[in-house]
Amino acid sequence: MGHEGVKIAGREPVLRVMPMPADMNGNGDIFGGWVMAQCDIAAAIPAMRLARGRIATVAVNSFLFKQPISVGDIVSFYAEVVKVGRTSITVDIQVYAERNPTHPVVVKVTEAQFTYVAIHDDGSKRELPPA
Repeated sequence: MGHEGVKIAGREPVLRVMPMPADMNGNGDIFGGWVMAQCDIAAAIPAMRLARGRIATVAVNSFLFKQPISVGDIVSFYAEVVKVGRTSITVDIQVYAERNPTHPVVVKVTEAQFTYVAIHDDGSKRELPPA
């Protein structure tokens, strides 16, 4: 694994972050809402690039917490566009945590799917530009 962190089949994460103590819930794990917000940011990156402009989240199609995330984990978010419509873009997110720096282990912690719609400055829908 080395110093470059976790990679999935040669893909680079769109976002990598380390949660802090302020992000914990009452059980000492990272709050699910924090994870959801980070996933929304990560999924929006390829959607914005594809839309070449402003987008809005219109749906969280699925969200699965597989394992808890802890303070100090290095959390990597991988995004893949899985569907492109006339105005909408659907993105799958896979989230992995790298933990235990002395003997690093990588575990899949979350998977989700978001749908975005391309919008004009006034918030109305717009068609996606040609690819």
